[in-house]
Amino acid sequence: MNKVEICGVDTAKLPMLPAREMRELMLRVKAGDEGAREEFIHSNLRLVLSVVQRFQNRGEQMDDLFQVGCIGLIKAIDNFDLRHEVRFSTYAVPMIIGEIRRHLRDNNAIRVSRSLRDTAYKALQARTRLTDNSAKEPTLAEIAKEIGLPEEDVTFALDAIQEPVSLFEPIFRDDGDAIFVIDQLSDTKTSDGSWLDHIALNEGMHHLTEREMRILKLRFFLGKTQMEVSREIGISQAQVSRLEKSALKQLQKYV
Repeated sequence: MNKVEICGVDTAKLPMLPAREMRELMLRVKAGDEGAREEFIHSNLRLVLSVVQRFQNRGEQMDDLFQVGCIGLIKAIDNFDLRHEVRFSTYAVPMIIGEIRRHLRDNNAIRVSRSLRDTAYKALQARTRLTDNSAKEPTLAEIAKEIGLPEEDVTFALDAIQEPVSLFEPIFRDDGDAIFVIDQLSDTKTSDGSWLDHIALNEGMHHLTEREMRILKLRFFLGKTQMEVSREIGISQAQVSRLEKSALKQLQKYV
């Protein structure tokens, strides 16, 4: 029951070690014990799984994301400093997330140039440094100054690496139906009013005579003059003008 197999690993059987044992194992890892390193990696695969689950519905195979997350886990193990009094999971989770996000950006269907990605990564690293030094979120101007680039270039690079969001990405879900991104968007060109006008116009056209409908289509849909319409239909321009006014007056009852 509730078994999840990913990359051939039965996650229901993954071990979970208490903090004290994790620290003792990490000491052995830092001492160069390869067996302890393998055990430490295996003992933290649940942590990778919990992070990977945040990236569901991104169009990527979960197995692939799990493997990328394991790379982030290994990097976290290699770079973890025991002198800092923080839990390993606190340090590892951002590393795993960062590795997965880099994978998603580099394998995105929307291709971003290498130079643009490099600029964005430098900006992100600079933001982290400035945040650590000042304990507050730096402005774009401060980030640009830190890496020696124009603010416009930094803004463009950071925008370029943003992950695209599906119009059908759920943004809210309760016991009822989910609300998707597309539900929050509006189209000023095709508002509800214009749809209603179109329906009313279509309904009104059906109440005109065949000749009146043809005149309006030639005049307002094909953009012809009254003289051109008169020649095409075979009646005088005065008759075209009279029929046009009559048809428009009839349409006003419905629109």
